[in-house]
Amino acid sequence: MKDARQHIRKQVRDRRNQLDFHTQQVAATQLVEQCLRLEAFQSSQNIALYLSTDGELNTAPLIDALWQKNKSIYIPVLHPFSPGHLLFLHYQKSSKMVKNKYGIAEPKLDQRHIIPAHQLDLICTPLVAFDDQCQRLGMGGGYYDRTLAPWFKTGVGAKPIGLAHDCQQIDQIPTAAWDIPLPMIVTPSKVWQR
Repeated sequence: MKDARQHIRKQVRDRRNQLDFHTQQVAATQLVEQCLRLEAFQSSQNIALYLSTDGELNTAPLIDALWQKNKSIYIPVLHPFSPGHLLFLHYQKSSKMVKNKYGIAEPKLDQRHIIPAHQLDLICTPLVAFDDQCQRLGMGGGYYDRTLAPWFKTGVGAKPIGLAHDCQQIDQIPTAAWDIPLPMIVTPSKVWQR
């Protein structure tokens, strides 16, 4: 199964990295339209998003649109003392940014800007691939699996929503025992729900 999952990761990452600039721009605009129509975004105040990398669907226009709606945006930061875990920091245009060990931009760690994950309303997760059962295949580090574990156990706290390009959908994700489907995945053309 590990080999199958790695093969899917490579195949789908290659697919999304082949999207040209115009296609990426259109997809990002359509994502904003999809999300702003959803009650989950309309009723949420504290929303965790991520800064796109490696061909991921560009979240910058969505962040800007949510700021215009006076929503508070939080960005994941690698936990400095608990490997494999995330912290969420308040993100503003003036936030000082640094690169983490994966070369991904994140807000400079400042304890005053941390929000506990359970106080977030939504956690928008990146993903590499997904299927029509809302199974999510991430990069393999388990950061979001660990972050979302309390929600999956109790249904209380921040609701997870996956964001992806349409081309990231595949027929079926080979699942492991720890894999839990997301309740919703939003693409530029469709909202997938369990």
